[in-house]
Amino acid sequence: MRALRVGCVGTGFIAGLHLQALAGFPDVEVVAVADVDPERAGQTAARYGARAYDDGLALLATEDLDAVWLCVPPFAHGPLETAAIDRRLPFFVEKPLAADLPAAEAVAARLAGSGLTTAAGYHWRHLDVVQRAADLLAAAPAHLVTGYWWDRTPRVPWWTQRARSGGQVVEQTTHLFDLARHLVGEVGTVVAAERAADGGAGDVATAAGALLRFRSGAVGSISSARVLGWRHRVALHAVADGLVVEVSERGLTDHELRVVTADGEEVVRSDQDPIAAEDREFVDVLRGRAPRVRVPYAEALRSHALACAADRAARDGVQVDLPAGD
Repeated sequence: MRALRVGCVGTGFIAGLHLQALAGFPDVEVVAVADVDPERAGQTAARYGARAYDDGLALLATEDLDAVWLCVPPFAHGPLETAAIDRRLPFFVEKPLAADLPAAEAVAARLAGSGLTTAAGYHWRHLDVVQRAADLLAAAPAHLVTGYWWDRTPRVPWWTQRARSGGQVVEQTTHLFDLARHLVGEVGTVVAAERAADGGAGDVATAAGALLRFRSGAVGSISSARVLGWRHRVALHAVADGLVVEVSERGLTDHELRVVTADGEEVVRSDQDPIAAEDREFVDVLRGRAPRVRVPYAEALRSHALACAADRAARDGVQVDLPAGD
């Protein structure tokens, strides 16, 4: 069987992790990469023996691919996905799906009924410690959920512009909203508040907090802050009958599960590479070796919609009701 021919639009940090994983698979060939920075595109292409483009749409129009990875900033989503759909090309898209909800909903509408294989980069779902947490909370459903994304401000120029990044809640904390949905279920209503930016460059809030009411009856809060000089805490905690379950991330390959009961606590560390795991799963589905991906575009849209609801609730000072869905 010939190697799967893949391309990647974007050559930044997260794209680099995907490319490293893909290049390590014996049944995958990275044939093309694109970036708006031609020098970076050329350097990355040389590293993987691929062709370089300074325009992702040109790559999609030119190359004969089996799949493409779309690892671009939030504001750049939409046209790339549309081009892939028009070419019937399976695609993996990094989170967030877009800087806002309408752009992602437009992609989902074009995808509906197409049968096209897609996947999105909510990589926590590929961790063994998250699966263990899901099993525990399936047996003892959560009453309370608390989440934290307390971090520094990323140093890319578009990040502090809400119209381009979506803001911290949409661009970063979306991982926690996705994990909360995965472990506890769908959310019915969201109220939130934020601390506005202190002037200067950018308009992304410096801190935000959201209160969630899950359809199960559970309640929760998820907070975000970007004013530190380091990543202090990225975690989700759940309280169930006689049980506390805590999942935390120190780095992309450093996760921890802490399970606390009246009898004591158990700590499980994981050094899995969830980026490589989600890439391998997508390739295996395309190869016919796995039945489905864990997070197709339609599923990712639910998490994106929840993060956007929390952002809107904070920005406009309103309660946002989410549709019940299927």
